[in-house]
Amino acid sequence: MGEAIPKEVKDLWDKWNIRGLVILSLALQTFLVLLSPNRKRTHRRFFRLLIWSAYLLANWAAEYAVGQISDNQGSEPQPKNTDLLAFWATFLLLHLGGPDTITALAIEDNDLWLRSLFALVCQAIVTLYVFLLSIPNNLLAPTSLMLVAGVIKYLERIQALRGASLETFKNSMLEDPDPGPDYARLMEEFSVRKMLREPTQIVRIEEVEKGQRPKVLVRPPNKLTDLEAVQYAYKYFNIFKGLVVDLMFNSQSEQLNNSKEFFLSLDTPEEALSVLEVELSFIYGTFYTKVNILHTWIGISFRFMALASLVSCLGIFVTAKKSDYNRFDVDLTYVLLISGIALDFVAIFIFCVSDWTFARFKKPKEDVERKDTLVDVVFNSILSFRKLKWKACDCSHRVKGSKCEVLDRKFIFRRWSEYIYSYNLIEYSLGLKSSTIHNTDGWIHRFFDAFIQSLWIDVAVKYTTRGISFCFRNMKHEIDRVRSWLNEVIFQSSTDNRKLYYALYPLKLFLRFWFGIPVIYYVLDFFGISDQLNRVIYTSSDRITKQMWEFIFKEVKRRSEAADRAETASDIYSTRGEWVLHDILNEALRMKLLRYVTQADYDQSILMWHIATELLYKTEKATTENECNREFSKILSDYMMYLLFVQPAMMSTVAGIDKTSFMEAVAEVKKTGEAKKFLKRKNREDIDLENVCNGILSSLGESRERKGRRHQRRNVLADASRLANALKQISGNTKWMIVSNVWVEMLCYGATYCDPKQHVAQLSKGGEFISFVWLLMAHFGLGDQFQTTEENARARLIVAK
Repeated sequence: MGEAIPKEVKDLWDKWNIRGLVILSLALQTFLVLLSPNRKRTHRRFFRLLIWSAYLLANWAAEYAVGQISDNQGSEPQPKNTDLLAFWATFLLLHLGGPDTITALAIEDNDLWLRSLFALVCQAIVTLYVFLLSIPNNLLAPTSLMLVAGVIKYLERIQALRGASLETFKNSMLEDPDPGPDYARLMEEFSVRKMLREPTQIVRIEEVEKGQRPKVLVRPPNKLTDLEAVQYAYKYFNIFKGLVVDLMFNSQSEQLNNSKEFFLSLDTPEEALSVLEVELSFIYGTFYTKVNILHTWIGISFRFMALASLVSCLGIFVTAKKSDYNRFDVDLTYVLLISGIALDFVAIFIFCVSDWTFARFKKPKEDVERKDTLVDVVFNSILSFRKLKWKACDCSHRVKGSKCEVLDRKFIFRRWSEYIYSYNLIEYSLGLKSSTIHNTDGWIHRFFDAFIQSLWIDVAVKYTTRGISFCFRNMKHEIDRVRSWLNEVIFQSSTDNRKLYYALYPLKLFLRFWFGIPVIYYVLDFFGISDQLNRVIYTSSDRITKQMWEFIFKEVKRRSEAADRAETASDIYSTRGEWVLHDILNEALRMKLLRYVTQADYDQSILMWHIATELLYKTEKATTENECNREFSKILSDYMMYLLFVQPAMMSTVAGIDKTSFMEAVAEVKKTGEAKKFLKRKNREDIDLENVCNGILSSLGESRERKGRRHQRRNVLADASRLANALKQISGNTKWMIVSNVWVEMLCYGATYCDPKQHVAQLSKGGEFISFVWLLMAHFGLGDQFQTTEENARARLIVAK
């Protein structure tokens, strides 16, 4: 019997396995250095898959290559290029240190820093073993220098992971406890002075109240420059980074009040957005890169030490005798050294132009009247490439000729994805992707979407539950015909030809098993593939508009100004629609709408208001008066549905998605008359969603309401239809103003009670718009982590002279 793997293949593998692994390791390092910074700028799953694969393969390739070199070094007789193999082993240790632009793939990787430390110790032992086996070594000096550089790089990675672990990060933020005055000693001294009959008294000194604080200039009088936005973002990042680990803040502290006054004094909401995106970028760098290590004098010193070791290795290797080594191996060593130096210079360039460098190199000006220096001018010119840029865009659902402005920065200069995502229940029920309002995709996105429509949909939809069932039914019909024919043949052969009978009977069992029982459904559901594909196919993205950000900023600012006391603040940020209903409507209509907020769980409330908003949006035309609030309501409604269904981890601490209610609502939509007609069509391009929505309103809007408790299961679609009909009774722009404000409250509620670690986790996936709302509310002092104590006072002993 022949060998499974031919000898020629084995020989080829023995010759090229180490070389191929070294080349693969270098290619993966180059890929991560150049492309991993872009993962905070895009939400594309395919790109994240590439980064994920490269990150895992980079460690595997380096570790496996060192193992192969170790096995090769111990063999007899030793090959001529033993010295080069030992040098490669130390170089691979440098690769295991990883690039500066990515240390953790997910936030959970930081908590596993001890595992990485153990891997370093094991890998260092193996590398040292290879190094010792190579002695006497003609390349002893460059190999030793490379070993030093590799250990430095790996220690940087371990320290970055350890510093970003949640426990260490939280401990680093804890300040020395303030024990307060020594009241026992104070009373003892008071008693002694009283015995000596000295005029003494204890005075209670109250903390300075907010209104009594001296006015401090918290920002320049003019519009923020790009450099000032980075500087203030770094200042407030150091104050509010404790939000990530649930640290409590005193709402009366000077720093927090300074932050609130700063955001209240901003000229435009655009300035607030520019500060917040830099602040979130700093949080991303802290938890996913080496910035906290490199932006210190020790980190800079060790980095230049590692670079000097690489340059020295190259210089020594150029002058070394290389005639005894394989020519290809020598050239590969040159490639490794030159590429390593080049990648280090790329990392240094990224380090020099990062926001961290500008923020730490120069603090905000104390004298705001002082003119900008040459350094300020240079820094502002560099940062101008990253400033927010807006582009006028036609809105498909507005009054003709009405335009809005959307974010439109070049991809390489973005600090996050700049998209807001949408998931629409009614369109999903009809098998349609959620429609977008602003067509702003570039040619790459248009090509990708065209490719999806022409090829991917035909293939991918077949692997969704609906697509599979369609293909499966057609195939099953043909298989049934084959089975019936096969049964006849088997029946005839059972008497005529027993050998043929026994040969065909296993085929009959096979067809009965695979096509009599829908095994494929269980496989898809077990691995969650159908849900994942549905989320990819039916999720769409839209650019953030300047008008919508201004609307949300002003609403959060208005709530902050109304939250003058801690109790009031709690009532405001913990509402999810009640505040605006109490503020605008009369009592009769308010009580009619409040039941859809207070008598429903958060997830059911989102479902009801989402469907009601969609029904109103599709059945009513936009006017000049209501077009803005109508658009805001649509965008926020679809976005909250996206968070609830596509990003359940972000909403799990607020409310778990009731998938049964979601699927029941989908089934109810499909049962309506217009939806049935549409689903029966073969060509679904010409769809009139207005008729579908009108059919839902007419069939369910007048149904009798079933009263029940808050946690009792309810017919979400019928409740949503009644809610839409109740909202129709409100005339003018007031209706859409109420709906848009309710969605802002729901968004703020979700942002407040979302687990902060989930906000950080999304930063490596392009970021989420809700994270900006979360941080904005923190700057305005709205949230559970801000507490006010009633007794903010100190005691002081005063002796009259």
